[in-house]
Amino acid sequence: MKNLILIRHAKSSWEAPLRDIDRPLEQRGIMDAHLVATNCVKYMPSTFVVWSSIAKRASETALIFAQNILYPIESIVFKEELYTFDESQLEKVIKSCSNIFENVILFGHNEAITNFVNKFGDVYIDNVPTSGFVSLEFEADNWDAIKKGKTKKLIFPKKLKKSE
Repeated sequence: MKNLILIRHAKSSWEAPLRDIDRPLEQRGIMDAHLVATNCVKYMPSTFVVWSSIAKRASETALIFAQNILYPIESIVFKEELYTFDESQLEKVIKSCSNIFENVILFGHNEAITNFVNKFGDVYIDNVPTSGFVSLEFEADNWDAIKKGKTKKLIFPKKLKKSE
């Protein structure tokens, strides 16, 4: 059994004239990332590896989650190939994961995340929002063999704010 948690980076700022990869989080994004992170703790597996895109907004989101779930920040693996908006590239990276890991938490980007979740999950999601958390479960022993899985949990900031 393989479990994958996909988290879209938090809301980023477009204010400064920066390259896309260098855009930081905006205040709302920081708040939403903390909100989702504190609400996802009970859905985390006991052991896992964390991968993040090298983009500033994704890596900052991963750091916020790591703080909230008490994951050592020096253990986050930053992968250049996760700086992608293409689900086939995302799928390739996920399927290349070592089978010693049963649980992977991945911080990345849209359209890749929404399209991957709709291809591999069993719940259609129009759009995974910024700071969105999607947990998928696969009946497979090898990452390269994952096929259609089960969407186990969705946590989106807007829904959490409505319940406050």
